[in-house]
Amino acid sequence: MFKKILIANRGEIACRVIRACREMKIATVAVFSDADADALHVRMSDEAFNIGAAPSSESYLRWEKIIDVAKQSGVEAIHPGYGFLSENAEFVREVAKAGITFIGPPPEAMEGLGGKMSARKIAIAAGVPVVPGTTEPLGSYDEAKEVAAAMGYPVMLKASAGGGGKGMRLVLDETELKSALENAQAEAKASFGDDNVYVEKAVIRPRHIEIQVFSDTHGNHVHLGERECSIQRRHQKVIEEAPSPINDENLREEMGAAAVKVAAAVNYVGAGTVEFLVSDLDRSFYFLEMNTRLQVEHPVTELVTGIDLVREQINVALGEKLSFTQDDIVLRGHAIECRVYAEDPENNFLPSPGTITRLRLPQGPGVRDDGGIYEGAEVSIFYDPMISKLSVYGRDRAEAIERMRRALREYEVGGIKTTLPFFREVLEDAEFISGELDTGFIPRFNERRRPEELDERTTDLAIIASAVAYQDSSTKTAAVSSQPTASRWATAGRLMAMNSRL
Repeated sequence: MFKKILIANRGEIACRVIRACREMKIATVAVFSDADADALHVRMSDEAFNIGAAPSSESYLRWEKIIDVAKQSGVEAIHPGYGFLSENAEFVREVAKAGITFIGPPPEAMEGLGGKMSARKIAIAAGVPVVPGTTEPLGSYDEAKEVAAAMGYPVMLKASAGGGGKGMRLVLDETELKSALENAQAEAKASFGDDNVYVEKAVIRPRHIEIQVFSDTHGNHVHLGERECSIQRRHQKVIEEAPSPINDENLREEMGAAAVKVAAAVNYVGAGTVEFLVSDLDRSFYFLEMNTRLQVEHPVTELVTGIDLVREQINVALGEKLSFTQDDIVLRGHAIECRVYAEDPENNFLPSPGTITRLRLPQGPGVRDDGGIYEGAEVSIFYDPMISKLSVYGRDRAEAIERMRRALREYEVGGIKTTLPFFREVLEDAEFISGELDTGFIPRFNERRRPEELDERTTDLAIIASAVAYQDSSTKTAAVSSQPTASRWATAGRLMAMNSRL
């Protein structure tokens, strides 16, 4: 067993890895930037080292600094978390040169699957269905115009490198193509240092469903079922669940087998996720990409399988066989995760940095919060604004929804805007409850929830009602003060009901 591991990351995923290491009696080393000197992952670790200024390009992306700390602190392995250097093959090779174990796949698998175009080629060779599109980067606007016309609009432009929705543009017709191509290339260059872009046929109203795979160094490749990840903003997921409302045993096995083929094709090792677009009409599915790392949404898989994926990553990195076989994988119950972002959902989900002045976390049966914050912590402008992942487990989807509603009502974050109010509304939405999900869910949801403009008569009545209510409450202050005070949640519920009637 490793005696000491360095976590080359920050925030909630660093805290998650530290917790797994504590259970395994492994000492931990954290790294941090100037902006993260008081971060929770720094406080939780056994040792912590400053690696530079706040911008990630000067700290968390400087692999030479991280390897220097690893040598200085005497660690035997490095866990990359997700994001930052987690899919950087050069970093993996440098870690190996330093005589340190990288907890993740080999660099060759990372390179083969890291580029979306090369991953498409691997999937095609493995006999896995892919969305029709190019397998080489677009050389010019004229080429893009010709390819898109032959393919038929709408099409999707995608950056070959990276992920997280960067460098992606939906193009509905030729008039949008030139500016979309230029913007996609510019964003890809800024985000990944690579402006290569390819084109795919756009699948209309698809579900985004991914399969968790796990492999060891002994040639064992297993899938752990699917996650529904269709609820997205800016091509980034905000709510995930397992299993998917659309899946049945047959579709799960078909998609799982396809995902395992992709992993086996590159001799994969460790945790990985194969992502698919799935048609709601005929349940046909198409390979999208593979993420060669642990996913943000891994807790929902852990909840329905009972397997600690981080612990399994560490054991596989030690050279051990997987602790389970395909026959051992049984999905029990239902899990839902909400990514809690420091964002303003009423203002196009713009980041809302600042100091957390109040924090009350939900508790109780079936509730899990993977957080990287505390009361008084500063949410920085320099990094991804996700501050926590709230996950719940229920015996079925209906129970999980009820449990998530309750947990969201208990969750309080003061001092900054968060996505919590948005989630509270989504969990009450009829489309969500019925499982009618696709990647266009949020725009439709926002349209449904847009308040109708009140006519002049209704506005006057609302003002009169408010005035009467205020006068009535004023005359009864003495009597009310002797009665038990209603909770803020009860008051909030009444106000929401009044607003919905208006």
